[in-house]
Amino acid sequence: MFNSFKVALSNKQPKLGLWLALANAYSAEVVAQVGFDWLLIDGEHAPNSIDSILTQLQALAPYEVEPVVRPAWNDAVEIKRLLDIGVRTILIPMVQNAQEAAAAVAATRYPPNGIRGVGSALARVSRWNTIPNYLQQADQQICVLVQVETSQALGEIEAICAVNGVDGVFIGPADLAADMGHLGNPAHPDVQAVIEDAIQRIIAQGKAPGILSADNELAKGYITKGTLFTAVGTDVSVLLKGAKSLLSNFREDTYGGVEPGKGSVY
Repeated sequence: MFNSFKVALSNKQPKLGLWLALANAYSAEVVAQVGFDWLLIDGEHAPNSIDSILTQLQALAPYEVEPVVRPAWNDAVEIKRLLDIGVRTILIPMVQNAQEAAAAVAATRYPPNGIRGVGSALARVSRWNTIPNYLQQADQQICVLVQVETSQALGEIEAICAVNGVDGVFIGPADLAADMGHLGNPAHPDVQAVIEDAIQRIIAQGKAPGILSADNELAKGYITKGTLFTAVGTDVSVLLKGAKSLLSNFREDTYGGVEPGKGSVY
């Protein structure tokens, strides 16, 4: 049950991650052996269901990598189901204020500390009630990461960080850029200035800052500025880029498409 990823963030140890959007256990297991510290199974923008997330968790289980799951929304019912199938590190999208952050934490805690329903006898996470004292240990091993993705949310960073049980705050560059009037351009100087300020404010509150960027230089810059859980690409972009590179060795008319460029998030 021990969540070493949660402890690492608490100890300010940087962790590198990769986004999984292919919604497939086989491809998830392929990248599990590469050496990333965490892999994000995306339930918000990828075609995942509770069943496909479960199979990916099972595929990743033998490897020394932390599965992080992003549900579609800050929904207590969905969070409960994800925890029961074995998720212990969860990334909640579009958290706007301290109240929503507190609701996210409460959904991951059993009463009296929260509202998580007790169904461990039916759940993979407790090995169907064969883990001794699972219910008494569970709350301490859940890592709650919340996403701030709008100007409003960034204005609430200090209050969000002050919520007991929030382990990290993830800055969403794509939605933030859109909210600031720069849709599709997270590399815009105004967006970057806000992101850099947010990283420092999260650090000042003693919480772990996180971000995603498929732009290598931006990602390295974020790490230098203090992000502790940084996703540096996606399985989709890795596959697309690799396939294009292979074909270009044999054909000049390779499909152009869109690949990660300057400022690209995904």
